[in-house]
Amino acid sequence: MSKSNDPVTMQVIGGALDTIAKEMSHLMQRMAYSSLIRESEDLGAGIFSRFGETLAESDSTPMQLGCLPGYIKGFQEKLGENQHPEDIIWNNDPYAGASHSPDVALCQPIFYEGELIAYAGTTAHHLDMGGAQPGLMVDVPDVYAEGLILNGVKLYEKGLPNETLFEVIRQKVRTSEKVIGDLQAQVAACRLGTKRFIDLLDKYGKETVLAACEQLMNYSELMMRREISKIPDGEYEAESWLDDDGLHLGDKLRVHVNVIKKGDELEVDVSKSADQVATAFNVSYSGALCVSVYSVIRSIFLDTYTHEEFVPANQGAFRPIKVTARKGSIFNPIKPAATFSRANQVNTVADLIIKALATVIPEQVCAGSSANIQFASYSGLDENNDYWVYIEVNEGSYGGRPEKDGMDAMDFSSWNTRNNPIEDLDMHTPMVCEQYELREDTGGAGKTRGGLGIVRWNRFLTDGLMTMEGDKHSVKPWGFKGGLPGTEASLIKNPDTAPEELPSKLNGYRFKAGESIKIMVPSSGGYGDPLERSIAKVYEDVLDEIISVETAYRDYGVVIEGGDLRLEASEQRRKEMREQRTERPIFSH
Repeated sequence: MSKSNDPVTMQVIGGALDTIAKEMSHLMQRMAYSSLIRESEDLGAGIFSRFGETLAESDSTPMQLGCLPGYIKGFQEKLGENQHPEDIIWNNDPYAGASHSPDVALCQPIFYEGELIAYAGTTAHHLDMGGAQPGLMVDVPDVYAEGLILNGVKLYEKGLPNETLFEVIRQKVRTSEKVIGDLQAQVAACRLGTKRFIDLLDKYGKETVLAACEQLMNYSELMMRREISKIPDGEYEAESWLDDDGLHLGDKLRVHVNVIKKGDELEVDVSKSADQVATAFNVSYSGALCVSVYSVIRSIFLDTYTHEEFVPANQGAFRPIKVTARKGSIFNPIKPAATFSRANQVNTVADLIIKALATVIPEQVCAGSSANIQFASYSGLDENNDYWVYIEVNEGSYGGRPEKDGMDAMDFSSWNTRNNPIEDLDMHTPMVCEQYELREDTGGAGKTRGGLGIVRWNRFLTDGLMTMEGDKHSVKPWGFKGGLPGTEASLIKNPDTAPEELPSKLNGYRFKAGESIKIMVPSSGGYGDPLERSIAKVYEDVLDEIISVETAYRDYGVVIEGGDLRLEASEQRRKEMREQRTERPIFSH
């Protein structure tokens, strides 16, 4: 684009775009019917170029945002020029850019002076799409079993609702009232984003606004290339394992990451990972894998908190990054393989990118994180024999950082969804939460300790079903630079009566009234030598019930007797521990 704006104009327009995206997100959240969108903010909203490039995105879930360019390109291939003002276009096809089938994108083409110049786009995770299981699913044979999947179909055409599609939703989807309500929230956000963007064009002129959009993307690209170029050229590898595919229990699946750095570009190659599986434990390449890679690399190199200059969140930052996945692997499956349960795989990739780069940029990374999402759906029939469905995200944790402890009860990497309040569960479903708290004494010891996951214990008051999209029952988050590993996940049925360990993945598992489930999310690894952590901080952790007196003594060499800190005894204990040590590897497993 020939026009070039001065820096002030560019930043003003950038700020306006950012505000539009945030306003779209807030409107969706306020209007949403389901708690997953209203409370957890499992949604995305933004403004995109006519080519589908991200111009601005809301502060919500990266996994919902980063996939929107793929959604737009997917329906563009389907519709071509058959797009009009006030259309609302639907895409939730994992093989046409979608993240997975319940993440429905609704986008409105933005026309100005008769020309298509941009899109207002939204995504949200919907409670049910009428698939083989209510809410979530793991063990299904193909993508068709995931329910209603459409690409390039118009929910509204030229402003008029597609009544046939609305009727299909009413007849096909278990929780149709909430799903339609949430879809209408997305429609309202698209309408608002379109209006605000046209207002911006009216104020500054089309040429000025579009030039600023290109300048902002070029700036983000420049900043990303500058940061990438600072690390040595080379290949950096790491690998881990997933518990299983939800059907062949105990058959672990390999996840391998090779980060190839050359000049000012990065390639992330996951081709040595496991072959695609027969269940829904596969990953859509564009809508999930690429999004997770982009998100974690941006957090490493352009972290808002540590970076001196503000770098807009747009498509430019991803131009220097290439993502490679072998066709037929779990990260690039062949249709019609199911792709519903993709979260733990891409979280593991993100964690392994951090691990692979840790040796060359140790000050920009954390130790091993939960790399996990314990995604649970609960469902059953009410007094009218209608389905109720409740979905909750159980928070993970982050590994210890160079100067700070790992974050407790925080979704890892590209999720960033918020807490589902227990009041919402108790008020709207025939369930009750018995316990919801941090997992005490489980974070890996280190100079900075690993963050704590959560314990969530829910009880059914009527007969019901549960699906769990979990993992990391067999892998501990790794410690770094002498830090100790964290604690793996676990799932226990009826912990108060007849405790039974369950696998990490459940698919429509039946519970009777009065039965319960306790979910324990992984706690993360420590960063640095635990004996370098200040004795006072260890004592504070004991007082705060983050760690036990036994852990303080065993891992940190801190002696506490009768609730009192014994400073001289602690210094002597640490001296003895140092003398007895054998050399530790840089990573602890």
